[in-house]
This record gives sequence, C-alpha cells and structure tokens, in this order.
Amino acid sequence: MPVDQSWQNGGMSQAPIYKPMPEPRSAYCVFRSIPTRWMDNDAYGHVNNVVYYSWFDTAVNAYLIEQGVLDIQKSETIGLVVETGCNYFSSLAFPETVQVGIRVAKLGTSSVRYELGVFGASDLCAAKGHFVHVYVDAVSRRPVALPPALKAVLETLQ
Repeated sequence: MPVDQSWQNGGMSQAPIYKPMPEPRSAYCVFRSIPTRWMDNDAYGHVNNVVYYSWFDTAVNAYLIEQGVLDIQKSETIGLVVETGCNYFSSLAFPETVQVGIRVAKLGTSSVRYELGVFGASDLCAAKGHFVHVYVDAVSRRPVALPPALKAVLETLQ
C-alpha cells in the first residue's frame, strides 16, 4: 500500500499514513452484478455511500445462498457483522449496473473478513470495502466454529 509521507502536528514525528488505492478486477475471486436504482442517487447526483454497504451484504449473502451454505430461514449458524469500512475512489450513478467483486482476506475459527470491490465501467474499483462476519448460533447468538461446508466455500475465495 502506498505511504503518504506528509507529516502533521508541526513536523512532529508520526507513523506514516497509508493511502488506500483502487484495485483491478483481477484482485477479486467472484462477482455479483447489481443494478443501481433511481433512489440510490443522492442530491449530488451519485450513489450515496450507504448504498455500498447494502451491495456488500447483497453480494456476499447471495453468493453464500447460491453455494448452498446459507439458508436465511433455516441455517443454525448465521454471520453477524461486527466491523465495516469503505474507501471511495470514483463516483457511480443510476442507471449503471455495478459488479461487486468478493474475496476472503482472513478466515478464522468463527469469523471471516470479506473484502469487496465495486466496479462500474472501469477496470479499477470505484470503491473498496470490507466487513467482518462473526458466525454465531442462530438461537443463542454465541460464536461457533464455521461449519465445514461454509469453510470450504470461503476457502475458495482466498
């Protein structure tokens, strides 16, 4: 990751600031196409930042459902989001269809860090985000080990 060598606080020494950079499509394993909607645009004429988080949830959960490792009505183990973040590099707007790239950056015993790139027409992502799911028992909401089938699917995204 590139380092911003500028220093703040009147020249006092600080750790370097890392500047996120857009990534190419090739940095992601699978993609989900999602059409933008008229209501996604904000007063500035581009997709509002909160919509990106909806796309992240949609892309990951649809993929897990398609792979047969998530049944939103019957799964005994569910993923709860405990952390999110997003960096924005360029604007997207209705009526574009975006592609959300998915990869797994870290796979733990009961958690996974997903990283996502949102692409318009460019080969570089317009936004790059992440979220962490902690997998829990659907009833008790206590952390549990990733089910073997889910873990196998997630390993293909690393």
